[in-house]
Amino acid sequence: MRPDAQPGRGGPGRAGLLVRHNTLLLLRDPGPLVGRLVMPVVVMLALRPLYVAAEGPAGAGQAAIGALVTFSLLALSIVGGSILSERVWHTWDRLRVAPVRPVELLVGKAVPVLGVLAVQQAVVLTVGVAFCGVSVRSPGLLAAACAAWGLTLLGMGSAVGVTARSFGQLSATFDVGGFCLTTVGGAMVPLAVLPGWVRDIAPASPGYWAATTMRHAAAGQAAQTLRGVAVLLAVAAACGAVAVWRVRRGWGRAQAG
Repeated sequence: MRPDAQPGRGGPGRAGLLVRHNTLLLLRDPGPLVGRLVMPVVVMLALRPLYVAAEGPAGAGQAAIGALVTFSLLALSIVGGSILSERVWHTWDRLRVAPVRPVELLVGKAVPVLGVLAVQQAVVLTVGVAFCGVSVRSPGLLAAACAAWGLTLLGMGSAVGVTARSFGQLSATFDVGGFCLTTVGGAMVPLAVLPGWVRDIAPASPGYWAATTMRHAAAGQAAQTLRGVAVLLAVAAACGAVAVWRVRRGWGRAQAG
């Protein structure tokens, strides 16, 4: 986006321009997006017989939610990599003089990815219900759980993107974080079969709250779902606050220099 593109417009106008710009960047190379839609479906279809054999009919839901939580983590790399690219390419100064507020910049990066996540969740759950026997008693609760998890991913990805100093550091953070969010969180492997110490620390992982909240939502358990949604939104807000603070701090240093 040109740094002089309508600098006098209000916040929503600037944020809208950034959302459109970053959406076009995502759509310009659709290959990775198609992969993010196909991979979780393939994994769900492949693992469903194993989960059903181990857990009965409830195993279909475990396979669907596990694939959904695991592959939605790719959103972390999209947001984090996009933000770090701006920093590495030194284009943040151009956005700063436009002027663009930190919140607008982060919204411009996050909203297109939220759209990708929504499509991914819809595809996986639709295939799960239609072909894998996944039972969803409350679509509304499940939609709320999925939305809360999506916002959490965007918040965490933004926080990592404004903190990492190199793509190597970014990759290492995502590798370790992905392991903690999926394995420790009980997304792909049920916590009941994991060691006791993993079950003890699992609630510290946002992935645990994502997986358990989606299971409660699919079962129509409103109280447990709303509690999980509240936890996920709190994590999203905290990470978003860190990201905004880091951007403001960085731009403040640039102005002082």
